Amino acid sequence: MPVLEKGCYTARFASNDTDIQAAQALRALLFLPDKIDPGTAMRDQDEFDSICRHVLIEDCTTQQLVCCFRFLPLLDGMEIERSYSAQFYELSALKRFSGKMVEMGRFCVHPEKSDPDILRIAWGAVTRYVDENKVKMLFGCSSFQGMDAGMYLDAFALLKTHHLAPHRWSPKVKAPSVYRFAQRLRHQPDAARVTICMPPLLRTYLMMGGWVSDHAVIDRDLNTLHVFTGLEIAQIPAARKRLLRMVAY
Repeated sequence: MPVLEKGCYTARFASNDTDIQAAQALRALLFLPDKIDPGTAMRDQDEFDSICRHVLIEDCTTQQLVCCFRFLPLLDGMEIERSYSAQFYELSALKRFSGKMVEMGRFCVHPEKSDPDILRIAWGAVTRYVDENKVKMLFGCSSFQGMDAGMYLDAFALLKTHHLAPHRWSPKVKAPSVYRFAQRLRHQPDAARVTICMPPLLRTYLMMGGWVSDHAVIDRDLNTLHVFTGLEIAQIPAARKRLLRMVAY
């Protein structure tokens, strides 16, 4: 993917170990804040880093890393067990998916940055990669900060009501600790509370026609709740595709 520059931000692939280590340090700020020692260079890293492509988004004026995420390309659904998500979800239904797939993971924005343009250029970079590589599905784990499901009941109620995975692709339970929101919740979501508690990345997936698992995994290592999230590229509304490509090109 060529460098994508919009406004004061640039998106590019990591080109060396130093780039990847910078991404791992930013991830630690988001996923491991309680474990950071001020005198130690803490990094979030795992075995998937070596087989993924890492995208860095930097401020053009300061060269500060403000966002990062990683891609794991798969030829089709038969490779789904190679994914990070497959550790937590039983994904055998997706083995029937016949097109190219990409797992997008470890998405994070610097905790001191709230500029919506950061998320825009991130999706612009994803759009360009999807177009150039003829990707047919994006998927990954979308995280809620913390493990208290009570903070996100309205978000989970909305997911149950409008955004559960199609039966043909539905992920099944695999992780030992899960919150089965589709079974437990009975109330209608409050729109104002959903706006407050729905993670921005997941909200963007849903706006494009994305869907989620019927349960959330309780991830004690990263102090998150996460739902499996899928997005079939062919199902993205035409108007939304035009908006994405206005950023990507």
